[in-house]
Amino acid sequence: MAEANTRRRARGGGGAARRAERTAVRIETAKYIERNIPNFEILNEEALEIIEYNAETVLEEIGVNFVDNPAALERWRDAGADVNGERVRIPRGLARELIKTAPSQFTQHARNPEKNVEIGGRNLVLAPVYGPPFVRDAEGGRRYATMEDFNKFVKLAYMSKWLHHSGGTVCEPTDIPVNKRHLDMLKAHMTLSDKPFMGSVTDPSRAQDSVEMCEILFGKEFVQENTVMTSLTNINSPMTFDDVMMGSLEVYARNNQACIISPFIVGGAMAPVSVAGTLTQVLAEVLAGVAYSQIIRPGAPAIFGAMVTSIDMNSGAPTFGTPEASHITYGAGQLARRLNLPYRSAGSFCGSKLPDAQAAYETANSLNMGLMSGVNFMLHSCGWLEGGLVADFEKFVMDADQLGVLHGLAKGVSYDENAQAMDAIREVGPGGHYLGCAHTQANFKESFWKSDLLDYKPFETWEEEGARDTRTLASARVEHLLANYQQPQLDPDKTAALEAYIAEKKASMPDAFT
Repeated sequence: MAEANTRRRARGGGGAARRAERTAVRIETAKYIERNIPNFEILNEEALEIIEYNAETVLEEIGVNFVDNPAALERWRDAGADVNGERVRIPRGLARELIKTAPSQFTQHARNPEKNVEIGGRNLVLAPVYGPPFVRDAEGGRRYATMEDFNKFVKLAYMSKWLHHSGGTVCEPTDIPVNKRHLDMLKAHMTLSDKPFMGSVTDPSRAQDSVEMCEILFGKEFVQENTVMTSLTNINSPMTFDDVMMGSLEVYARNNQACIISPFIVGGAMAPVSVAGTLTQVLAEVLAGVAYSQIIRPGAPAIFGAMVTSIDMNSGAPTFGTPEASHITYGAGQLARRLNLPYRSAGSFCGSKLPDAQAAYETANSLNMGLMSGVNFMLHSCGWLEGGLVADFEKFVMDADQLGVLHGLAKGVSYDENAQAMDAIREVGPGGHYLGCAHTQANFKESFWKSDLLDYKPFETWEEEGARDTRTLASARVEHLLANYQQPQLDPDKTAALEAYIAEKKASMPDAFT
């Protein structure tokens, strides 16, 4: 009897240990995706050559504007361009020659070296939504974003397994002055997470602040020799490079930090309605932008960006997840690879006001398009709502969960001896089942992707637990992740130095909210 009780206690203890293992908080970050599947190539060689020829014609005959930036005009003139007023016409072949010094792949370093990412090649790095002035959740509805919201998103990104990157302006904290909020946002990325992050681009001085804060975090020499930030440099399509974005690009390129040169295209408004015409304009703009980064510092990392939507011709509103946007994204990926540049595009794009069926359909189309088009850096991979005006907490965790599917798809199909499973087929034979066979027992933990969010329980169990829909499950997931957040350690001297830098910067200027 005593022996039986001992056995029961042992079994119970083992069960308790297993339950504890299942419920323990794990802060895992999957390695960036390395594709073992082919890219989808929609354009044939003739189409690619036509688009490339037409893009250089645009640069040579029509040109691009560099607005309010006399130094840029002088640099272009010295490089061999024809400069007339603010219009820069770039001789055929010059931009292509200049961009040859841009690396095809580079490492972005995180403060935790285990979370460094490789941008380029066959890799895919996933980063969250960027830029919305509003946030939404099931409890509070739609509202202007605050710094508290921003911090929550950084924590969620840190706790999300399938996100490799902390991002940048995950939402705009409107309760902080415009000229000072970049300092608080950067501090949040640096202290609340140890994943890679993005720098500020809203003013060249803020880009310089970003570099100097990174010098505190990583060391000045390390920053000059390594890339520790990406930054988003949007082009004012059609074919206009303003002094703010180009001024920020100049700061980052000069300091060896990566710039995403990204036209923001709304087809039919900011580019032609045709796919080939839009791709021509995108390529011309990227060629000019990347070439300029190399004029500033040959070898500075640059990323071919394409942020593309179509337009609802009835309302004028941007649309997402459409076939035309997919065609452009696939084609831009081919053009980026022919230039030997890393590629940024796609995301969790949708036009829906809520994380509903429309949001799910459009987001799924956009995410899968990004994987198949060969994207190397996917900004907006989770949390995007309402055409990018809103960062939604529930959708953030819904999308972040689905990013695990991209990891699974990118693995491709194994065909080694274990994957062939001939021993299992022999063991089970006709009429049997595989649940208990040795091969299943050895492989079941890693065989299938498992959602941390979606409900696959029987109807009766689901109903007994409150018949919760996906948004309700996502609200619980947000609460769980934030309740179990554990801040990564940082050298207290670095934290103190960052706080002192921020305090000095804020004291040096009055608040500005415009």
